Amino acid sequence: MRRCCPVLFVNSPGDPPPSPSSSCPRPPEPPPSKMAAGGSGGLSFPGVVGNSAPSNRSGSSASSYNYSGGAGASSPGNQAAAAVSASGVSPPAAPPPPPPGAAAGLHREPVYNWQATKTTVRERFTFLFNNEVLSDVHFLVGKGLGSQRIPAHRFVLAVGSAVFDAMFNGGMATTSTEIELPDVEPAAFLALLKFLYSDEVQIGPETVMTTLYTAKKYAVPALEAHCVEFLKKNLRADNAFMLLTQARLFDEPQLASLCLENIDKNTSDALNAEGFTDIDIDTLVAVLERDTLGIREIRLFNAVVRWSEAECQRQQHPVTSENKRKALGKALSLIRFPLMTIEEFAAGPAQSAILTDREVVSLFLHFTVNPKPRVEFIDRPRCCLRGKECNINRFQQVESRWGYSGTSDRIRQVFSQSQNICGGVCVVWLNTWPHRLSS
Repeated sequence: MRRCCPVLFVNSPGDPPPSPSSSCPRPPEPPPSKMAAGGSGGLSFPGVVGNSAPSNRSGSSASSYNYSGGAGASSPGNQAAAAVSASGVSPPAAPPPPPPGAAAGLHREPVYNWQATKTTVRERFTFLFNNEVLSDVHFLVGKGLGSQRIPAHRFVLAVGSAVFDAMFNGGMATTSTEIELPDVEPAAFLALLKFLYSDEVQIGPETVMTTLYTAKKYAVPALEAHCVEFLKKNLRADNAFMLLTQARLFDEPQLASLCLENIDKNTSDALNAEGFTDIDIDTLVAVLERDTLGIREIRLFNAVVRWSEAECQRQQHPVTSENKRKALGKALSLIRFPLMTIEEFAAGPAQSAILTDREVVSLFLHFTVNPKPRVEFIDRPRCCLRGKECNINRFQQVESRWGYSGTSDRIRQVFSQSQNICGGVCVVWLNTWPHRLSS
């Protein structure tokens, strides 16, 4: 078989130099056994990016296939090129650079006998990832200048995704070889393809949410699980609200529950984070409805006012008291004003102009009049202040002096589920002498 590509094939050091008049020099054919085994045939494949030379698995002579294309690499092909240069014959011209806008790591040069260097199915499919070799479809991913043309293989995609299977093999299968995906980020789509081709997960803080969206769009639950697990490991108070919004958007109840638990434990830090003012009204309502927020109500009110100001700016409305009340909507009724002290209420909500005059008067009456009149706002305590008071009588009858040993008495309690305990110290009188109990 005649080889006429001066870029991919060069002469061995012992071969005679090609005739200067020949426009297409023909190198000697290597033995079939060496070609099949990928042995030392003096072959070099420069220009192929993103693959490393195969390892010497059999313990014999190292393979002469060089996929790195790096300058100065020591290989039989480079040695042959040096020998040709020393003999006075000009080496073949270097291949032209890739066109502008070409995807990094994209294989564009045909590679001969690449299958012989891949010993497993996974290695072969990994080699085909983002590779023009055998590709039969291209995706135009993204919008504008950030868009990217990505090659793929219909069979691999259909095996890994029911959505791709329906796209290529269903009753309304597309016959186009160019498919536009303007709503998907190129980095997220490449992460999806990487997983489908090789089971490798490539996600990070910058791409995890877009990758989760892409995995859900193309029904790849295994990649979804990896994204959710990554988010769980990186859940903190400063990003809990942002992740809660995304979890509700992508219908991830387990992740949403973890975010809410984190907000309960670190309410103050979560409310002070930048992401709090970016949440939607439904997420805000879901948080305000909870009885387990660990923060005083006046500080919660101040944070909600901050959110309403940001919402007015998003809706391009003037930041007025009336517009802030409209932006809050149902969320305003979830602020538990009766839990504030009268001083906190007078210095904050009463002067904010967000509440109506009637609401302010009714709340002041609630603070000052007994019995307290009914108000429109919830008066149920939050967090550790929730619960009912219990009286415990340790001794029903005392007939003689209690032998006190000098250590504090303790009450041991065992619960079948998580409970919030409010500990304290009380002083009781037994036989006219004080005794301290702690819990």
